[in-house]
Amino acid sequence: MMHQYFSNEFFLIALTFGSYFLGKLLRRRTGWVIMNPILVAIAVVITFLELSGVSYETYNAGGHMIEFWLRPAVVALGVPLYMQLEKIKKDLMPILLSELAGCVVGIISVVFIAKKMGATKEVILSLASKSVTTPIAMEVTKAVGGIPSLTAAVVVSVGLLCAVCGYKTMGFAHVRSPKAQGLSMGTAAHALGTATSMDVSNVHGAYASLGLTLNGIFTSLFTPTLVAIIS
Repeated sequence: MMHQYFSNEFFLIALTFGSYFLGKLLRRRTGWVIMNPILVAIAVVITFLELSGVSYETYNAGGHMIEFWLRPAVVALGVPLYMQLEKIKKDLMPILLSELAGCVVGIISVVFIAKKMGATKEVILSLASKSVTTPIAMEVTKAVGGIPSLTAAVVVSVGLLCAVCGYKTMGFAHVRSPKAQGLSMGTAAHALGTATSMDVSNVHGAYASLGLTLNGIFTSLFTPTLVAIIS
């Protein structure tokens, strides 16, 4: 009886949202960066599935409802972006140049480090697009001959790491500008960085959305060429 209740897709969706808001509450109460809502939600859901015996396939069956609402949620990211449109137009050239630099450095650095540490060529190719959102990253990896499933795991890991440590790291580096912080989070941590930035302010969220979009475009354009040159 309890297993049937735990397997109900509405209960599992409620568990997912509840875990996320629990993470937000814990972070607000404790101030600990490790209490990232997404990280807390992942930990709670995995623990629940292990203890209850509910399979991932059963849990994922209700995921289509969350996935459906992800589409309008992504479109909604354009609202804060539109509200900052005049400021973005004034700084368009510095934004484009910094995004291009961030994209190129991100690709070259991860490929160089992986190569020096003895990673196989397939793994190196899979890491190149680590900083863009999963659908784009997987398509880029397919194009260069990497392993899409590995790329998906790396993208999530990078996003979580940046969501937890990104703003603290920029604080240590004395990066104080909301524009620079937002662009950096969107460029390095894609959707997870953008979601984290939305919690900081609308300005941070707007520039993170812009960083996510531009880095996705630049990564798609330049990854095959850069990887061919340096790998």
